[in-house]
Amino acid sequence: MKYANTIANPAAATVRSGRDRGWAGLLLLGTMTLSGVTQAQKAAAPADDTLTYRGITLYGIVDIGLQYQTHGAPISDYYPAGSAEIVQKNSNHSIFGVTPNNMAQSRIGLQGVEPLIGDWTAVFRLEAYFNPQSGQLSDGPRSLAANNGRSLATQTTALDSSVAGEPFEQAYLGVSSKTFGTITFGRQNTILADLISKYDPNYGSQAFSVIGVSGTTAGAGDTQDRRLDNSVKYVANFLGKIHFGAQYKFNQAYGGANNAYEVDLGGEYAGLSVDAVYSEIHDAVSAAALSATQVAALPALGYSVQNSLSGTISDNKSLTLAGLYNMGIWKFFAGAEYIQYSNPKNPLPVGYDDLGYKLAFVNLTAFPHPKQFQVFWAGVRYTVLPQLDLTGAYYGYHQNSYGSGANAGCTSNVAGTCSGRFDAISFDADYRITKRFDAYAGIMYSMVHDGLANGYIYSTHDMNPTIGIRFKF
Repeated sequence: MKYANTIANPAAATVRSGRDRGWAGLLLLGTMTLSGVTQAQKAAAPADDTLTYRGITLYGIVDIGLQYQTHGAPISDYYPAGSAEIVQKNSNHSIFGVTPNNMAQSRIGLQGVEPLIGDWTAVFRLEAYFNPQSGQLSDGPRSLAANNGRSLATQTTALDSSVAGEPFEQAYLGVSSKTFGTITFGRQNTILADLISKYDPNYGSQAFSVIGVSGTTAGAGDTQDRRLDNSVKYVANFLGKIHFGAQYKFNQAYGGANNAYEVDLGGEYAGLSVDAVYSEIHDAVSAAALSATQVAALPALGYSVQNSLSGTISDNKSLTLAGLYNMGIWKFFAGAEYIQYSNPKNPLPVGYDDLGYKLAFVNLTAFPHPKQFQVFWAGVRYTVLPQLDLTGAYYGYHQNSYGSGANAGCTSNVAGTCSGRFDAISFDADYRITKRFDAYAGIMYSMVHDGLANGYIYSTHDMNPTIGIRFKF
């Protein structure tokens, strides 16, 4: 009967069939529409590609490349930059090899933010630095100790640094408010170091920036003070226009100096940003490798050759003025710092614990007259394409003649206390292949003159063509 009725009334069968197909079509259309809305919503929602869980973020940088130095020393497993990047006293022959941290310091860290009340949050950061070419924790003082007793001709790259093999180069905890600012406690960058990175046309690159590879500028005279242990730091940005900051390191605290303090004041307007920082460091340490004569004297002093260094101690004052003008695809940078070194008022003792190394020998009278040291730089960054930046920069040092006796007022290289200057120029390109992965290439040329060239028996100039890649997460 069902079959007969269907054949007997084909019109009704057609209506039912069309109605069924219509409902199916509507259902299919609805499904497709809902699916399209869901996909659109997923596409519209910003993807959180950070490694964040419950307010705690894992982050890091791995930076490695190839470099040729016309005048250098063998690459260090420990010194943060691997090579010296600029001409040094032990720069005695050409070097080619794998160098770490050319554009940025390789690191891995954790940072956290926890809401408290109102716009207040608790914040923390733990950050470790490493050399990817050797797998070692970055450690400038260890690179010095590795050269204890060695002649210039047999030394590897070795320079002082605030990065001294600590498990965490930054380790701080504090509270933050968008209205009132941020206060943190622990081991952390100085205010001056943060601003030097901001106002450097190369953003602190170690291969292409003198004020990036050398911590003299950011450390207010000595690189060990680029980061300070046992310090309290306050920074704020009022009305989005006015910068203010202050930092204090407590006396007799472990680290590269006794008490220290810094104050910053600056502002922003129509693409222009300017800051002025005053710094004062007491008992600042400039560490160096031991001579063969000093190594021979270590047994009588009870110190080991692997853990001993010499140190020049000073009280430092500095005033820094730096600015940035952002025109979009063009950014212009400039800065200058005046540093005064004086003999310490409260001398450090022999055996002082300096970033985990013993100062077996100390020089407390290195400055018969105050040493006046000037740092200046200028540069431009041009964003050719959204993914490509080109940067050109100049960096310079100048020191007065601060010696006494026969070397008073000297202008040659007969003594390190004679007046002298240092000049460097760099060019580099950085291409962002993806959000996290970029490639770079560049070169820096450096030269020393007069008093700053004292002891440079092999060469007074160097070039370091460098290429590399960097991954950030």
